[in-house]
Amino acid sequence: MAGHSKWKNIQHRKGRQDAIRGKIFTKLSKEIYAAVRSGGPDPETNPRLKIAIQKARQNNMPNSNIENTINKASGNVEGLSYEEIVYEGYGPAGVAVMVECLTDNRNRTAAEIRHIFSKHGGNLGESGCVSYLFERKGVITLALTENQADEDKLMMDALEAGAEDVLIQGDSAEITTAPGDFDQVRQALEAGGYTLQQAEISLVPQTTVKLGEDDAAKTMKLMDALEDNDDVQNVHANFDIDEEILQKFG
Repeated sequence: MAGHSKWKNIQHRKGRQDAIRGKIFTKLSKEIYAAVRSGGPDPETNPRLKIAIQKARQNNMPNSNIENTINKASGNVEGLSYEEIVYEGYGPAGVAVMVECLTDNRNRTAAEIRHIFSKHGGNLGESGCVSYLFERKGVITLALTENQADEDKLMMDALEAGAEDVLIQGDSAEITTAPGDFDQVRQALEAGGYTLQQAEISLVPQTTVKLGEDDAAKTMKLMDALEDNDDVQNVHANFDIDEEILQKFG
């Protein structure tokens, strides 16, 4: 599992989800806010909001926080608005990186993202320089051990629900869907008794760059620095790292 899944697995192993929970809640609130402002407060008619709420709940964000953010976004809050910007660039060894941001100050965010790339051996590129290497997909991950799942049954259940592909590697499974089929596949798996680790619409790399230990270490530092920025919502990259190298980071 490269790029999307590798980075999610590394975050999980390092405990970053707990370590930066306050920062995660801030990012989730911004996404919920932007979703309401762009499509309304009803998740049944606003797919973006529905996914944002699901992601918030996956990260144990209290319902009161979710409701307060929706209520705030539904009102007319003067001076509070977020602009969506996607930055594209290259990391060490030519790794393609996509950075999705929500910001109230475009100039500040651009300067900060450019500085992070430069500091960690990368370069911020022009719009379109790497986006062609990614495709938007629904991505669902689960642990086979946690679900005590039979690989063949999981694959059959996912494909019958409308998934495009199921990738089994070790004790993990990654299920990809077309964006429009994501919700029905997620619901079908949950109804079938599966416990999902992650479920989101994401940018999935179509080609990958294999990294050695030195470049892997540099890339992890770049990814960490981007994720730590308050305006960054999601980071996607097309790196691939061998499991034995990953173990050293763990």
